[in-house]
Amino acid sequence: MRSTKLFSLLPFVHLAMAQKNWTFVQQGNSGIIPLELITLSPTLALMYDRPYTNPLKLPNGESAWAGLWHFDTNMATPLETVTNTFCAGGAFISNGTLVAIGGQPLDDIPGWGNATDGTMGIRLFGPCTSADGTGPGCTVFEDPANMHLVVTRWYPTAVRIPDGSLFIMGGSDLLTTFNGADIAQNNYEFYPPRAGEVGQVRKSKFLEDTLPANLFPRSIVLPSGHVLMMANNQSVIYDIETDTELMRLPELPNGVRIGVPFDGFAQLLPLSPPLYEPTVLACGGSNKPDTITLDEMSIQDTATTQCQRMTLTPAGIAAGWEIEQLPDARVMPETVILPSGDVVILNGAHSGQVARYSGYPSVGDSADTGSNAANPAQRGIMYKTTLPSGQRITQDGLPTSPIPRMYHSAATLTGKGNIMVAASNPHPFVLTADNNPNNESFPSEYRVEYLNPDFITNGSPRPVISKSPSQLAFNAQGTITVTIPTSLASGELQVSLIDMGFITHAWHAGSRLVFLEHTLSGNTLTITTPPNGNIYPPGPAWIYVVADGVWSEGVQIMIGDGGNPPRPAQGVSVSITSV
Repeated sequence: MRSTKLFSLLPFVHLAMAQKNWTFVQQGNSGIIPLELITLSPTLALMYDRPYTNPLKLPNGESAWAGLWHFDTNMATPLETVTNTFCAGGAFISNGTLVAIGGQPLDDIPGWGNATDGTMGIRLFGPCTSADGTGPGCTVFEDPANMHLVVTRWYPTAVRIPDGSLFIMGGSDLLTTFNGADIAQNNYEFYPPRAGEVGQVRKSKFLEDTLPANLFPRSIVLPSGHVLMMANNQSVIYDIETDTELMRLPELPNGVRIGVPFDGFAQLLPLSPPLYEPTVLACGGSNKPDTITLDEMSIQDTATTQCQRMTLTPAGIAAGWEIEQLPDARVMPETVILPSGDVVILNGAHSGQVARYSGYPSVGDSADTGSNAANPAQRGIMYKTTLPSGQRITQDGLPTSPIPRMYHSAATLTGKGNIMVAASNPHPFVLTADNNPNNESFPSEYRVEYLNPDFITNGSPRPVISKSPSQLAFNAQGTITVTIPTSLASGELQVSLIDMGFITHAWHAGSRLVFLEHTLSGNTLTITTPPNGNIYPPGPAWIYVVADGVWSEGVQIMIGDGGNPPRPAQGVSVSITSV
């Protein structure tokens, strides 16, 4: 028997691995602009757009603004939707249903079909179990008259919490560059509503204090069950059960802001047993003051190169933010956490900001590009989680894409283990390369790319999962049948449990990786699931096996009992050090 449990327990011990090289491959056209992109299964991803005049058509000939992407054919099929899904948030809930919430009000723009106001929208999709997306659950269900949010929300965030329901935060009543006290939704609600809170919202002092840059608050469920929220340049630890702000963290250093419209990212780094100590990484954005006006903005306003990370334990918080620097400035970056635990940073720009600042032309020199941003960031960055400071950030092995991916771009891990990269549209209309009379720099983008690691590009041996359970309880053991290539057998073995997140506007809500304890005997890999829903909120997940830095294709699994939320506590309590 080969025991590999030690490597899971010591995630920050680095073992030398061969340098990976990556390749961009363009395959297919999305038919809509998937500014919201969610991997559903090995064969399908869900895409949400705005009710533009898109190439993807419904059976009645009208333009679609939602669709299924088929990984096996690299083609899209339309989905019928009712409310305007533009700028929505969302996440999976404990029964495997994908819930999208909020969206955009309707402007008086031609070509928007029969869409209705989306700001109070609740859209349910799945569980969709058919490979081709034609079976039960593979449609968008909406009932605006009877199923809606308590308040209007444009640019809201939703994350799945330990009882399997959604915690919904923030947003605005109206389209805006900076959120204002008169239109901001500085409050929280739940889906489904909590007992005693039906038709009610919770007021948020944190969201009030982070105006005017608090749209799409970056929010992460911690192993304590508390929620970390980040907006503007501030962060708070919030206790859901008592509706209490437990503590404010130190402000991001050097005046850096990651909250919309200064759009940087926040990513929870891998959690590992036995302590599951959470470290949050936040990069990019801007160090402009939040009092800046449109007249003072420029598409050449340089974004920041700054990254900062903090381990959310008493000792880690006392130590403060650890600062690192990216090789180039980034605004609107996408982050994809890999099965190895490393993070790929893609897309966005080197200058400008977001939410009608790097988006729709509105600043003085935006006519130069048709966008409020310039200088597209077309080469990825790798953040190597386990290396010491000063060695974590590299562009070695990462290619440059020929396609600028600006405002409204997206990227997601797939079941195959590569990264789907799509979308981009900084315009209020569709402006294609063939219909661009002013020759603007960043037309609407329908081309889809995949970023492939070299073991996919060249077909090198990789681990194979041939059998896996489809569901496991918390704190339970299960067995997986695997094949580890001889060429990789002497390296570190990891088992990764991943939530790929709900991708929208440089924010991957719910993105999460938990390394699982495991032992390998022959071809039988015995795994132990997370101890409770604080470590991994109950719901759908993906398992990947990683050998010497090379990962298998993923398999889907339900963690927990699969019931409707809210679920009672599952699993067992464990000693943790996180706040």
